[in-house]
Amino acid sequence: MARIIRELGPLAIVVVVVGAVTLWLLGSNPDVGRWVLAVILFGHGWVHLMFLFPRPAPSDGGKPAPGKPATDWPFDLRVSWIAKRAGTGPGAFMAVGRVLVLVTFVLSTLAALATAGILVPAAWWQGLVVASSLASLAMLVVWFAPMLLLGILIDIALVWLAIAGPWSPA
Repeated sequence: MARIIRELGPLAIVVVVVGAVTLWLLGSNPDVGRWVLAVILFGHGWVHLMFLFPRPAPSDGGKPAPGKPATDWPFDLRVSWIAKRAGTGPGAFMAVGRVLVLVTFVLSTLAALATAGILVPAAWWQGLVVASSLASLAMLVVWFAPMLLLGILIDIALVWLAIAGPWSPA
């Protein structure tokens, strides 16, 4: 657990700072804030595409180099705690995972476009943000890895912003 905190700590700080700056920009300079939020939404969806790529091969024969994180590749559709509990193979879960990856990416992209006011009506923003976050949460919970905790927190923050937050593009 200490290792995960040590590895996630710096990234968690960056996520909190970016979130705080984004909220501040949405209040003080909405034109810039909406673009920053659009990039965050698109990027969050894009990261889910990593589930479609194979685990990278270790460059050092299987052992992490000194000073390098020992964290496993968290984006592995073959590793689902639900599939393990059910005693099934990863086949069906992988198909569902691929669909969820694509749904999350498409919904996040549409939410980013609605945020920026491009092609997608701003009135759809709230539903798209909530739907993309729920699809993302489903992915991150079914294929849970400790390194994905930040993604879960980002999803929770996005749902809060869409439902009760101080800003909306409409």
